[in-house]
Amino acid sequence: MAEALFVFVLSVFLGFELIAKVPSTLHTPLMSGSNAISGITLVGALMAVRVDSQVVSIILGVSAVALGAINVVGGYFVTNRMLRMFRKKD
Repeated sequence: MAEALFVFVLSVFLGFELIAKVPSTLHTPLMSGSNAISGITLVGALMAVRVDSQVVSIILGVSAVALGAINVVGGYFVTNRMLRMFRKKD
């Protein structure tokens, strides 16, 4: 348990440092690329919901599916908006 907590805290700090160093011009394209990772997370959450029948596991799995779906859909909306900015004017 202590190792998992250490890895979690370390990943939070590392993730914060990495995101803080990304310039704003690259943030949206990187977010677009992270949609693929969120899709993989979504598939993993769907598999986790089916594995165990305990109430806590089901609640955590359903919340992971919901949050992953929100992240994927929101990312595609932002990507679409970004791509519209680069279209030629009529």
